[in-house]
Amino acid sequence: MVSTPIGNLEDITLRALRVLRDSTLIAAEDTRHTRRLLNHYDIVVPCISYHEHNKLRRLDDILSALANGDVALVSDAGAPALSDPGFELVNACIAAGFPVTPIPGPSAPIAALTTSGLSTDRFLYVGFLPRRSGDRRALFENIANLAVTLVCFETPHRLRGALNDIHATLGDRQIAVANDLTKRFETILRGTVSQMIERFAATQPRGEFTLVIAGQPIEQRRRRDQQRIAEAEPPAAPLDEATIARRLTELRDQGFGGSAAARIVASETDAPKSAVYQIWLRLDDATQDD
Repeated sequence: MVSTPIGNLEDITLRALRVLRDSTLIAAEDTRHTRRLLNHYDIVVPCISYHEHNKLRRLDDILSALANGDVALVSDAGAPALSDPGFELVNACIAAGFPVTPIPGPSAPIAALTTSGLSTDRFLYVGFLPRRSGDRRALFENIANLAVTLVCFETPHRLRGALNDIHATLGDRQIAVANDLTKRFETILRGTVSQMIERFAATQPRGEFTLVIAGQPIEQRRRRDQQRIAEAEPPAAPLDEATIARRLTELRDQGFGGSAAARIVASETDAPKSAVYQIWLRLDDATQDD
């Protein structure tokens, strides 16, 4: 599993170059794209296509090739199998008993996250956002209360709609919009979601976008939790002091003390014991006044 540059061809590791040269076959998402990388580094190894539309048909071919040597799986950019084909192949290799080895390298989600200025302690990678606005909003609504940084991909022609959906579901959070990372015109915009909506209303989005969105602020999450608790629990019914007082009087006449009588009445009425005991004390005060 060889990670390849996400833009700048210099961002490939020495180990990745060695593995590509030593492999007997390279399975590439787009062989034309991968050939540019291989030609740049004078690597001459046979390539076959392995992409979303033929990945299941290619399994047997790759497994057969593995019987004769190593196969390198690459995507067009970054780590294979991360929002790219590879999951099925990894599982097929594991099931067939072939070792699967990661060759780490460039990764757009990590590059965007670490330069976003937002918290990196905990994050959730959600991949490419859904195409439809309703599906995007449903996704964000499901994760709106998470206090973790969110990382996702979006295409240029859907970026404006995605920003509007983020604002509608998550609010005006801090966000970093990373565009064409490691490429010549790399930009990383930081600010609020509303600022990004305004920015791209006047600027046509172009290139590849990685969005890094702040998690729900702790204070906001606490207010939401308190509101949910308040909505879930019906307000306590007012105490019927006259009825409680009569029952306490009966128990007192039967010889019960204040604590025991308050406990009995509290269990009978679901009233707080402390409130029932205060009524008992007022009974005693009234008796002493008499």
